[in-house]
Amino acid sequence: MAIEVEKVIEVIVTVGGLPAAIQPDDDIYDAGFSSIRALQLLTELEDKFNVTLPDDKFSLARTPRALSALIQERAS
Repeated sequence: MAIEVEKVIEVIVTVGGLPAAIQPDDDIYDAGFSSIRALQLLTELEDKFNVTLPDDKFSLARTPRALSALIQERAS
């Protein structure tokens, strides 16, 4: 199952209240994503893609592309 970066961006934008113009390689925290919302993002991504994301790897995945790759890795 290929995880589309656009679907990850949709979740990030919804949870973080970011502009929809965020790009796959933008650092979501530099773009204004709140670290307070990180737990909510983690939960939403796990629910949407039916995966468990380790906290340490999740915290290092700061771009939509990196999050997408992590989800893909965990889904395999």
